[in-house]
Amino acid sequence: MALDNIEKLIEKYFDATTTLAEEKELKAYFSSDNVAPPLEQYKPIFGYAVQAKHEQFTGAIPLKAKKSHTVLWLSVAASVVVLLGVGFFTFNHYSQPVSEDFGTYDDPEVAFRETQKALEMISQSVNAGIESMDYLSEYEQSKNIIFK
Repeated sequence: MALDNIEKLIEKYFDATTTLAEEKELKAYFSSDNVAPPLEQYKPIFGYAVQAKHEQFTGAIPLKAKKSHTVLWLSVAASVVVLLGVGFFTFNHYSQPVSEDFGTYDDPEVAFRETQKALEMISQSVNAGIESMDYLSEYEQSKNIIFK
């Protein structure tokens, strides 16, 4: 084979544009004894494919791995813990008496005072949130000064 033809094929091989026939040609060339000295560096690349073709796995592959008793008991214990947790939750959740009192009032004055208390609590929470927004506006001003 012509040296320039092999060099072109090597270049195509590294560009990943070779066909299977061209790759077979390269493998055949590099597995032969008459490789040109400038191309000796590529011999291990193409020689590996020929060598790997003859390798064979001779070990035994286990079809089914045996579970140890520890793993079996751990899975049983985990199942029992989950069942106990679900049972405890449902027992506590459904055994509590259901209150029919939904916060209704017969006296409008009492209802008004209780509504004012509830709105005051909400107002305090909203005001606390607004106070924390002051930090954001200060950050925004600093950012605008720095990143003009």
